[in-house]
Amino acid sequence: MSYKRVRVEDISKPARDLSPTPTGELKPLPSPFDKQDELPKRKELSEAAREKFECDLDGTVVLSHPKPESPEEERVLVEKFLSGLEKLFQAENNWTFLQPLLLSMDHCARCHTCSEACHIYEASGENPIYRPSYRSEVLRRLYKKYVKKGGGLLSDFRNGRIVLNWKTVIRLAELAYRCNLCRRCAQTCPIGVDNGLIAHEIRKLFSMEMSIMPKELHEQGSMQQMKVGSSTGMSALVVKDNIEFIDEDMTDLTGMEVKTPWDVEGADILLIHNAGEILAWPENPGAFGVIFEAAGLSWTLSSEIAGYDSINYGLFYDDAQFARVAIHHASAAKKLGVKKIVLGECGHAHKALTVIADRVLVGDLAVHRESALTTLEDIVMNNRIQCDPSRNDFPVTLHDPCNMVRNMGIVEPQRRVLRKICPQFREMTPHGVDNYCCGGGSGFAIMNGHNFSDWRYHISGRKKFEQILNAFRDELDPSIPKYVCAPCSNCKGQLRDLLDYYGVWEKNRILYGGLVELIVNCMEGVKPGFIEWEWH
Repeated sequence: MSYKRVRVEDISKPARDLSPTPTGELKPLPSPFDKQDELPKRKELSEAAREKFECDLDGTVVLSHPKPESPEEERVLVEKFLSGLEKLFQAENNWTFLQPLLLSMDHCARCHTCSEACHIYEASGENPIYRPSYRSEVLRRLYKKYVKKGGGLLSDFRNGRIVLNWKTVIRLAELAYRCNLCRRCAQTCPIGVDNGLIAHEIRKLFSMEMSIMPKELHEQGSMQQMKVGSSTGMSALVVKDNIEFIDEDMTDLTGMEVKTPWDVEGADILLIHNAGEILAWPENPGAFGVIFEAAGLSWTLSSEIAGYDSINYGLFYDDAQFARVAIHHASAAKKLGVKKIVLGECGHAHKALTVIADRVLVGDLAVHRESALTTLEDIVMNNRIQCDPSRNDFPVTLHDPCNMVRNMGIVEPQRRVLRKICPQFREMTPHGVDNYCCGGGSGFAIMNGHNFSDWRYHISGRKKFEQILNAFRDELDPSIPKYVCAPCSNCKGQLRDLLDYYGVWEKNRILYGGLVELIVNCMEGVKPGFIEWEWH
């Protein structure tokens, strides 16, 4: 590889691109996608974008932050950053994550074991700025110099020299969005340094102190969810209308009558979907309805604000936004008096409303929450519906959503179901808690500004694409239909874009979808052929 050496202190230098990733340096893909010159070419940033926005990290841009127009604007930017940096390390301002952050600040052996675990670093051909430890070390030096203070030149000698200017600030912000927050690095670190957490905390600093965040997560995501009730912009009335159409379609497709219950007080289950499913993959919430009705469950959807959309983009960038949405979810469940919330196929919704929300949902808001994967396991494995596995006799592999599997430990329920209903199920390598991110994690799947979507296809999603090709390496002929089971809406969004970009439906007939679709496809009493191989 021909990357120039990039040191941590280079983050402040005025170079046009600190470390661009040339297409020719990317890790080769497996056959039949191993000829780089035959693959789609990466889109370059426009000169207009370079003129207006700070784009000097790697030739890609997410935040679209305008360049300062005066020394005064540069000074204000740096001062706001320093204010946020101090708050990040104060218990009263960061009581949720201060302890693990401090441990990761104070303990790093610089062994780079984390680099070997990072799909982005590997796929980029080992671009040095994509090492998980690179952005962490930038923050670590700034923390030791400006928060811990003291030491003067001796501190620079011990901790490494770094210059804080506006270039340092904005490049660090962009670096925080070259990480999927999959935390594979944290799992691998021999002393427990969590570089994924550090990337998250950097994002939080910029959002909560400086109002710098991706518009897709904030304006089009959590803010819209708070105002309207859904990150998609759909009100409860629109969602109800869409669900009614879905019910009608599912009844026709399956031959089983489906009618989604709304606002049923005292139901056992409040089911919350990622609202994006209702628009992009209506067969998924429809399949949930078929299964829950056939199994005789007591369940309902809620029309309360944010009660019908499990998305919580605050998880990725802003603790205050996260808490507001989580409280709305719990309040919707409490208002109906349901026994528990069951989360549909959305990985970040799982982590947001269970693991992280435990810090917020206390007292009256401590409603029971669980994954739909365990609910589905109970239904299928205890024969509450009858299945005919021969209907799923085609190659199937499983993508493990990071937030469900590595970060929450939900490893076996979905596998037990697939082993029972899919005769040709096979694992990706590696899988389970060692899985690789789809490349759309931490909100990337909905970020498409400038040339960032190309960066997702070529770099952050490259390892997952390689895994999919390898899982089906003996059946890549388009005469054999194949299915990637991805029980996560965010992951499906990334896979949709990734597989479309490389044309694998036309070339290899690889379809993606959720777990519930496979269950309905093999249910006895359902019309054969629920999975239509023209969906893509």
